[in-house]
Amino acid sequence: MDPDRVVVPDGVIDPDGVAVPDGVIDPDGVIDPDGVVDPLQIITGNVAELSYFCSEIRSAYCTYPMLELPSLQQKFNDLKCCIIIPTYNNDHALEDVISGILKYTGDVIVVNDGSTDQTNAILQRFPEIQTISIPVNTGKGWALRQGFKAAVKSGYWYAITIDSDGQHFAEDLPLFLEMIENNPDAMILGARNMSQEEVPGTSSFGHKFSIFWFKIETGLKVLDVQTGYRLYPLNKVKEIKYVCSRKYEYEVEILVRLAWRDVKVLSVPVKVYYAPRETRVSHFRKFRDFTRVSIANSILVFMALLWVRPLKFFQGLRKKSVREFFMEYIINSKDSNAKLAKSIALGLCIGVTPIWGWQIVTTIGLAHLFKLNKFIAVTASNISLPPMLPFIIFLSYFIGSFAMGTDVATMEYSPGAGFQWIKDNLVQYLLGSMILGVSLAVVFGSLSYLLLQLFRK
Repeated sequence: MDPDRVVVPDGVIDPDGVAVPDGVIDPDGVIDPDGVVDPLQIITGNVAELSYFCSEIRSAYCTYPMLELPSLQQKFNDLKCCIIIPTYNNDHALEDVISGILKYTGDVIVVNDGSTDQTNAILQRFPEIQTISIPVNTGKGWALRQGFKAAVKSGYWYAITIDSDGQHFAEDLPLFLEMIENNPDAMILGARNMSQEEVPGTSSFGHKFSIFWFKIETGLKVLDVQTGYRLYPLNKVKEIKYVCSRKYEYEVEILVRLAWRDVKVLSVPVKVYYAPRETRVSHFRKFRDFTRVSIANSILVFMALLWVRPLKFFQGLRKKSVREFFMEYIINSKDSNAKLAKSIALGLCIGVTPIWGWQIVTTIGLAHLFKLNKFIAVTASNISLPPMLPFIIFLSYFIGSFAMGTDVATMEYSPGAGFQWIKDNLVQYLLGSMILGVSLAVVFGSLSYLLLQLFRK
């Protein structure tokens, strides 16, 4: 603990001899974000890091009880939480990382992913920890998966992963314990302060890049997607049977898949150390690994937009009655009547367009482009779901035939109207579906606007 980071009440002289008012962190005289700091609490991070975090997360960071180490070790036992350290050729920092963690808990699993340096010799100095050796370097993702399997087999409920390169600090471990005590089965990310001068430009870009794509994939906004300092709920992790990644991109994929399963994703602020450029060791291959992460994100975005998020959307709809839906999303909506009517019109128009499999994605994209209500637009676009689909196909063909001047007198509607019928009469169907879509948009968009004007205040 650094005596220069003691927060003192009004009029009290801190160890370096400078009086500071309440709510100010010495040194540098910087006021903390929420303006409230408990007197005589020790802050182990620096002022720049603290100013990065929102007040809710910062509160957890500052107010965690200063427990004795035996009490913390007991908390690890009570929560059945272990530490997993995947490592590959990090003998310069590995021993210090393990030693620091052992001050808090002896429940440590180190996964040696085919290291060719002095890693094996270092691990032999710690007979009290569990080690897993992978003969040939396979990738961080595979190492983590082996660590999770071992942790589950040993009866642990949670696993905190920490990188072996010395970037993370063991004294931040209590933050994860407090958060998981209050939020059982959550996924907790150690959010780093990436605004520090020491952070490499490529890391800062990758940090922002991953946050953007994670929000597209899950609808969630988190502070740090790429952090290796995490707490995993093992009972949720073992439910995920299909994970493709074996290398760095595994941490992105498993986080997204947990979020898709409605696992709560939370963050706690953690310190991070970046060694000077001349001494920094990194096994992240900028071009190859960034490409792999980008490909993984592209696949996950495709899955999210085409399947996962639409499915969650309809699952949410089924939980609401028709009255609840209209009250929440239409009557009590903050959007104008015109915006709601246009959203309905857009959804109906795209809903009868023959781009099956892409109707929802197209509706979301256009609703975003024209700043309309995405939820209402997507709901309206599902007009073509069964049992309406055969009728819409028939009506589209009927309108197309009429527009082209072909004989429609002998046509009869049949519930069996399907894709072969469309193939045989493609031109009429395409023309008819476009006319039908525009007609539905105009008629029901206008009708919706009039009804909203009458019944919505």
